[in-house]
Amino acid sequence: MRILIVFQSDYGHTKSMAESIAAGAKAVAPESEIVLQIAEQTSNEDLEHADVLFFGTPVHMGSMAWSMKKLVDQGAKLWMENRLEGKVGGVFVTGGGFGDAGGGVETTMIGLHANFLEHGMMVVGFPKSLPGYADGGLQWGAYARCATHEGMPKELSATQQVGARSYGAHVVEVAQKLFA
Repeated sequence: MRILIVFQSDYGHTKSMAESIAAGAKAVAPESEIVLQIAEQTSNEDLEHADVLFFGTPVHMGSMAWSMKKLVDQGAKLWMENRLEGKVGGVFVTGGGFGDAGGGVETTMIGLHANFLEHGMMVVGFPKSLPGYADGGLQWGAYARCATHEGMPKELSATQQVGARSYGAHVVEVAQKLFA
C-alpha cells in the first residue's frame, strides 16, 4: 500500500502532525511505502499513485492554506478522469486564533472532505473512542490547536501528537480492510 501524506506547514506544527500520522500508519502497516510531501512539490501523478491520501494544512483566515487549495484545484483533471475514485482519505489541520479558538478548523476540514468526496474517495473520520481524540481530534480528523490565547505559536502537546498517531493508524487500518 502506498500512503501519501501531503501538507503545508508555516511554523512546523502541521509537519509535526504529518510525522505523527506517518508513525501511526507505519505502526499498523510496516510494509507500506509512506511518503511525506509538501503541497507545492506534489503533482497529480503523486496523488494518482497513492492508495491512501492524507491532506494537512494550517487554517488561514477560516480556510486551507493557498498551496493546499492550489493542489486541490490542479486535481480537477483527475476528477474529470475519475483517477482518485476508490482511494481512502484523511485530513488533519492545525490552527490557533486569538483566545485559542481555532477559528475555521471545521470549515477547513469539511472543505478538504468535500474535495475527497468529489473525487469519489472514501473519507475516514476520527472516532471519539480512539486515543488522543479529546486533545487532538474532531470527528472530521486530527486537529491541533497550536497558539496561545494571544495568538502566538506554541508547540504541539504530547496528547495532540498521540491523537495524530492514533488517527494515522485508524485511517490505514480502514484502508487495509477495504483493500483486503
